[in-house]
Amino acid sequence: MGTIAVSELRANLRKVMQRVKHGETVDITSMGKVVAHLVPPEDKQKKARKKLKEIARTAVLHDLLSPLGEQWEAEKQ
Repeated sequence: MGTIAVSELRANLRKVMQRVKHGETVDITSMGKVVAHLVPPEDKQKKARKKLKEIARTAVLHDLLSPLGEQWEAEKQ
């Protein structure tokens, strides 16, 4: 993570935006105090795939489509 003053940000906006685009988080300071954070956008697809892989490692799947051998109320009529 980097830190940059507002005045330096103004002078180097394109360079800073490229750093953020490539995954870096940048703190923006004004008079020595952090006033904002620039963070890259969240890749929702990548996050979802990662979560699905985590679930797949621990999930126990059963056959949900095969008949149970029991007749349903709707079938009795």
